[in-house]
Amino acid sequence: MDITFEKIDQNPTRAWASLVVVDLKTLKPVYAHVVEDIIDFPYIPTFLAFRELPLLLKLYESAKVKPDVYFIDGQGIAHPRGCGIASHFGVQTGEVSVGVAKSRLFGYAKEPPPKRGSYTFLRHKGNIVGAVVRTKDNTSPVYVSVGNRISLKSAIDLVLKTSRYRVPEPTRLAHNLLQKVRREKLSSP
Repeated sequence: MDITFEKIDQNPTRAWASLVVVDLKTLKPVYAHVVEDIIDFPYIPTFLAFRELPLLLKLYESAKVKPDVYFIDGQGIAHPRGCGIASHFGVQTGEVSVGVAKSRLFGYAKEPPPKRGSYTFLRHKGNIVGAVVRTKDNTSPVYVSVGNRISLKSAIDLVLKTSRYRVPEPTRLAHNLLQKVRREKLSSP
């Protein structure tokens, strides 16, 4: 799942959310769905769920196909309050969810070795809150954390199994779909 905004710095603004479901063996898309709505909660750092979750829930509720695991572009428990958007989504829906972020929000970790599949643990006050995972050789890592109903080990394994590039394929395809939809919507009169 991913979200994009017409004007991220304005409030309210039009936004789109997408879900792309892939076959785990082939990583080919088997279903895609997009919803549009107005977002009227302001951007406040570390309160992303309050801004984006309503649209993700609209997407979830209207989807005809439900995947076994939801990758959310954001944090799970690797969050200052222990509950980022991936955790909010998972708890709200009861679904298995994983936070996969492109940047670190919380905690500390050593950089993993440059080889695909390597990772280090993301920690806060000695507790493991996620992992810094290298999904492609010599590429910036992603930050994986438990959202809901999954172990960190299983989350890391699934992220690696679904990654051809830096970002897992379902999330990458959802992002690409949104960019196409956004361009079309903004260019039409």
